[in-house]
Amino acid sequence: MTSALPAITSLTNQRVKAAVRLRDRQEREATGLTLIDGARELRRALSAGASVQTAFVAPSKVRSHEARLALEDVERQITDVVEVSEAVFAKLAFGDRSDGFVAIVRTGSTNLESLRLMPGEPLVVVVEGIEKPGNLGAILRTADGAGASGVIAADPLTDLFNPNAVRASLGTIFSMPIAAGSTAATLDWLTTRGIMPIAARVDAATPYSEVDMRGPVALVLGSEATGLSGGWDDPRVTSVGIPMLGTVDSLNVSVAAAVMLYEAVRQRM
Repeated sequence: MTSALPAITSLTNQRVKAAVRLRDRQEREATGLTLIDGARELRRALSAGASVQTAFVAPSKVRSHEARLALEDVERQITDVVEVSEAVFAKLAFGDRSDGFVAIVRTGSTNLESLRLMPGEPLVVVVEGIEKPGNLGAILRTADGAGASGVIAADPLTDLFNPNAVRASLGTIFSMPIAAGSTAATLDWLTTRGIMPIAARVDAATPYSEVDMRGPVALVLGSEATGLSGGWDDPRVTSVGIPMLGTVDSLNVSVAAAVMLYEAVRQRM
């Protein structure tokens, strides 16, 4: 790569410090920005049309085929490309795959009323009270693989564009329609659009595989710690259970989402 400016080598550089501050949720929410760490994630963000503001690149780490493709995309599509030393990159990076890229991206609106689904019979994932960004990212990745229409975080305990959620989603967070809202607002949003909520509950008598998921449906899952709140005890909601045949009574929420999503895929194919 070529740059008109010298590489940043100082760990106290103001641009580096501003990027590092985006690891903090308050800073992300105040600025409307977040971090992308990784070549594959950055390429998917660019492909989805995300507004990438700055890319920090450590050229010595651009070794893999994916990283070289990412460098081509970065040099073609991003105006502000900053070369950094390996030491500076180590301060910027937070993932376990250091392939030379950390970028700053502007996050879109996550307002529930701004959520737009493709016409037809949507398949939506709703996850309530999610706390771990890694789980949110894993659900987004699975939702993308299953061809879901969108993901809604009801009463989330993490911000949707936490950098670890971006990383765990493998960048699909930028192409999957995503929103957040209260449980009450989410339920109203679904039902006013004719989308049937199917809620996974530990004590539900009906197995998940016995419910028709072929129409407009939303698969609703709660946190591992508390499950779904009483807000889903509503006649508009269909409750189902995932059989647990061992000693534990629930699955990881991202695993439960995958089970439910691919049952919907099976029925819809």
